[in-house]
Amino acid sequence: MPRVKGVIARTKGAPVELVTINIPDPGPGEALVRVQTCGVCHTDLHYREGGINDEFPFLLGHEAAGVVEAVGSGVSGLAPGDFVVLNWRAVCGQCRACRRGDPQYCFNTHNAAQKMTLEDGTVLSAALGIGAFAEKTLVAAGQCTKVDPAARPAAVGLLGCGVMAGLGAAINTGAVTRGRSVAVIGCGGVGVAAIAGSALAGASPIIAVDIDARKLAAATRLGATHTIDSSTVDPVERIREIAAQTYPGAQGADVVIEAVGRPETWKQAFYARDLAGVLVLVGVPTPEMKVPELPLLDVFGRGGALKSSWYGDCLPSRDFPMLVDLYRRGRLDLDAFVSEQIGIGDVEAAFEKMRNADAGSTRTAGEDPGQVLRSVVVL
Repeated sequence: MPRVKGVIARTKGAPVELVTINIPDPGPGEALVRVQTCGVCHTDLHYREGGINDEFPFLLGHEAAGVVEAVGSGVSGLAPGDFVVLNWRAVCGQCRACRRGDPQYCFNTHNAAQKMTLEDGTVLSAALGIGAFAEKTLVAAGQCTKVDPAARPAAVGLLGCGVMAGLGAAINTGAVTRGRSVAVIGCGGVGVAAIAGSALAGASPIIAVDIDARKLAAATRLGATHTIDSSTVDPVERIREIAAQTYPGAQGADVVIEAVGRPETWKQAFYARDLAGVLVLVGVPTPEMKVPELPLLDVFGRGGALKSSWYGDCLPSRDFPMLVDLYRRGRLDLDAFVSEQIGIGDVEAAFEKMRNADAGSTRTAGEDPGQVLRSVVVL
């Protein structure tokens, strides 16, 4: 049974701790992975703050890449030495979505049956069934997606959550393609990934909306053709103006992706769509949030579709290798999402940078933005 260092959230809101954890040897259908890198995602902060559930202590981290060290019985197609990106959609193959040929909508995903523990035997809840702020982790074999071993782990590991969520929100959920206009509200890691996905698909114009100059600059580097500082102008009106410049008569963007997860910005996205346009919610709201005063006649009268995107509606076995190939060929700049590389003991500091970046409404392009896209733990 390996004993390794890992980062846990012991109680709600308390600073994270670097502790020793025990990892069982892989059982049937499981894999032991030596973690090389793991991105610091907002979801980890939500776990730390008790925003997911109260099953403390949590072993945090889920946006990871590493090398398989051992597999349990019954595992096929995966072997020690394989370079993998970890995912939290290990499809079951048995639910209604899987049986009808839509495994990207599987909600019955597999995790390791055995639990990792503290030295005293306290059971840990692994974030999204992964727990990768650790030197090693135990996962279901289906959570391991083999990709090109020549790829940079810090970059491709981000496909494990935020970057895939954004890319997939554009390409999979929003069905963005050439001849379509796109607006993305919220330009953190997920929003900028949606912009990169829209650029990859050939959309134009691609409009980035945020209140942080550094985030808007990052959006421009990844493919945005226009930017809107929504603290100074009405983003709905400006999106409509930009869309109409390219497509006369347009009353908004064909696809609007909301990557904040707040009622105010969702409502902006709703009205920033063209008639029969698509709204994609990829920002994660909290349970108490509601959209107030939205006339049902407006929902009917504008037509189109109101969608949510869960993990970018991705199928890891299909999407990860394809996106890594595009990265290796220089068509998808995953390196641009790595704001900094940090040590395993620096996760709490990365959370603070994340909070600073989220509060960056008065920050200018020349000032320290905190964590603009991703801090990545390198082990």
